[in-house]
Amino acid sequence: MTYTPVQLASMMDARLCGNSPQGISLLIIDSRMVFNPHESLFFALKGSSHNGHSFIAELYNSGVRNFVVSDTYIISENHTDANFYHVSNVLRALQGLAAAHRRRFSLPVLAITGSNGKTIVKEWLSQMIADTQRLVRSPRSYNSQAGVPLSVWQLNADASLAIFEAGISQTGEMEHLETIIRPTFGLFTNLGTAHQQHFASQEHKLREKLLLFKDAETIFYCKDHHLEDTMIRQMYANRKLITWGQSSDADLRITAIQHRNQTAITTMWNGSQYVWLLPFEDAASIEDALHALLFLLYRGYDAEYLSNRLTMLQPVGMRMEQKQGVGGALLINDSYNSDFTSLELALDFLNQQGRQKGMKRTLILSDILQSGIPDAELYPKVGALIKTNGINRLIGVGKVITSFADAFSGSNAQFFGNTDQLLAALPHLSFTREAVLIKGARTFEFERIVSLLETTRHSTVLEINLNALINNLNAFRSRFNTDTKMLAMVKAFGYGSGSHEIAGALQHHKVDYLGVAFADEGIDLRRAGIALPIIVMNPEESSFALMPQYNLEPEIYSFHTLHTFHNAMEREGASNILIHLKIDTGMNRLGFRDDDEIDHLAAELRQMQRLRVKSVFSHLAASDAPHHDSFTHQQIARFSQACERLSKAIGYTFWRHILNSAGIERFPEAHFDMVRLGIGLYGIGTAGIQLENVATLKTCVSQIKDVRPNESVGYGRTQRLTAGGAVAIIPIGYADGLNRRLSCDVGKALIHGRLAPIVGNICMDMCMIDISDIHNVKEGDEVIIFGDDYPVTNLAQQLDTIPYEILTGIGRRVKRVYFKE
Repeated sequence: MTYTPVQLASMMDARLCGNSPQGISLLIIDSRMVFNPHESLFFALKGSSHNGHSFIAELYNSGVRNFVVSDTYIISENHTDANFYHVSNVLRALQGLAAAHRRRFSLPVLAITGSNGKTIVKEWLSQMIADTQRLVRSPRSYNSQAGVPLSVWQLNADASLAIFEAGISQTGEMEHLETIIRPTFGLFTNLGTAHQQHFASQEHKLREKLLLFKDAETIFYCKDHHLEDTMIRQMYANRKLITWGQSSDADLRITAIQHRNQTAITTMWNGSQYVWLLPFEDAASIEDALHALLFLLYRGYDAEYLSNRLTMLQPVGMRMEQKQGVGGALLINDSYNSDFTSLELALDFLNQQGRQKGMKRTLILSDILQSGIPDAELYPKVGALIKTNGINRLIGVGKVITSFADAFSGSNAQFFGNTDQLLAALPHLSFTREAVLIKGARTFEFERIVSLLETTRHSTVLEINLNALINNLNAFRSRFNTDTKMLAMVKAFGYGSGSHEIAGALQHHKVDYLGVAFADEGIDLRRAGIALPIIVMNPEESSFALMPQYNLEPEIYSFHTLHTFHNAMEREGASNILIHLKIDTGMNRLGFRDDDEIDHLAAELRQMQRLRVKSVFSHLAASDAPHHDSFTHQQIARFSQACERLSKAIGYTFWRHILNSAGIERFPEAHFDMVRLGIGLYGIGTAGIQLENVATLKTCVSQIKDVRPNESVGYGRTQRLTAGGAVAIIPIGYADGLNRRLSCDVGKALIHGRLAPIVGNICMDMCMIDISDIHNVKEGDEVIIFGDDYPVTNLAQQLDTIPYEILTGIGRRVKRVYFKE
């Protein structure tokens, strides 16, 4: 929904300075997340370590023209064409705007609060019903004083249900959030000790949280939690209270719970018995799932449908997420918060996983923050909890937990003053066949521990040399003048190298445009903070409506695409939308024909005032093949003529581009306004430009086997070592992108500077190389599939294909490691 400046000023009770008429549909509080600057309203929030007013000049230069600022802010004389909304409190203005927006909608809204589980319950509700409802929900964990307004701003006329989570850390905060959300339904998860230091007691904190439901019609919660049950019934005796639990008067009454690799829960609901199967066994997941189930049963969802959906629930990232670790370890990543209650739940999950898999159990634990319990009382409780749960080893991180080492005297414990000290010691610690719970406050950055332990999990990695990438970028830049723009292609997961990271490096080094294949790729880049203009080269009709929202610009290559996209923009009410026209000059792929369709195209464009042509381009069929140069010159001439005709017919100019990586060096007369750089960025393709290798695919030796004379190797017994010898098994297979056609001596790998042929058939997860003539190979030694000394072009020649296919075929499970010297 778009609001005018006058409407916005009224909704925020702001003093408006400026007369820009531009409507606003997007709210931003992070200067790095500007997708559509002309329709964005920036809130200059102040925090303990930042002041949003400091970024106004940068945002203005990015195209933003609407700012909410404090009353005392002095407008720069350079910004007189912008709108400034002066308010006494920027955060309260943001909240007031969201509250006013919420009042325009009458759809049912579920608000979720509690100490733990809010995000999981919300995400699991979405997993279960998103395909049956037009659902609006909080992104990630947007449950704070600033996050809730941004969540509620997503409300639109098409939504049929909204789910928002709300969290507080101090007295008085929930009243502001309640005014914004105005829930129809309230769901309370549980009460823990997080942020207790800001409340007089647990009862005080609970009462504050429950203020979220002061006007809710129906409240859902677990009746077995005595304090919550008592206070909810006291505060909201005149509301409809729907409960689950083992209590005899619970609406969804649990009569039995059985664990056997999954959880079977027998319940009574409305006089009928149901058995629900969950793909989890830990207490926290069971509780979260039952909250979601209770709400959906009350809403009338069919029991058979819900039973099926419960079995399909997927873990929510950063909430006790399981990863495979070094030495066969199981990593349980719960580096999300560190209060005592969540530690109890996490240890329950650790025990369940460790015992199920027959593993020893290790806890890596930071100082516990925001518990509200005095340290002298807290850490003995933690020590007793660890002992009760039978944890085999504790690794404590932080000055406070280290100072209370005596509280863990009965445990196998060691301590480190900070995360860096533990990281330095990790190579000397063994976690072989252990279940490891990594539990830490966010300030300890325990994700670095997870990353290090996980890095060696799958020893096959694709290393990306960002120095080489930028050197290649600059090598191409040196071939054209500074007025020529550059479009960098990052489609197909950045040619296999990782689109977000590559795009970030290119943005930092000031390329002008990015190109992706599909809108989904562009949306992912926007969500990763990429602000550069993005062309979608193969737009699909289903994505048209999202493109203005994410400031994506489509390639238009046919009249059908043109009409369909224009109609979509009319429905969205979008205007001044940039498009890029594709002209077919002889490749006979996508594009308007340059000979007989240009005049018709111009006539259509003149009628479509919502659209504006930003660029016109074509593709060369053989820019890297000298024996086709005459055809290439014909294409360039046809393109130039078509652009001239089109520009005259529509009455304005546009950018022109036809050259790819190979063409930049070979056809300087056709640089035009912009060039497109793709595979050349990665060091491949152009003989006339000195390029550096960017990507190295490497693995290591898992095991060495002696093979007797005439024994076969691998599946199908397709190859024998006649004279016998030795093979090294390496953990890379066709699931990682190693083509099976490289089997049986076709492909090779580099080890100790020598080439070792691949023997036998390549398997899904591994293959074998013949090291009979290479001495001193040991398990763990590095093996290069392609890289600086054995280019990917060699594999392409062996497979009679092109490097593009090999790079884009490398599996997503191969970890990308980026480095810059």
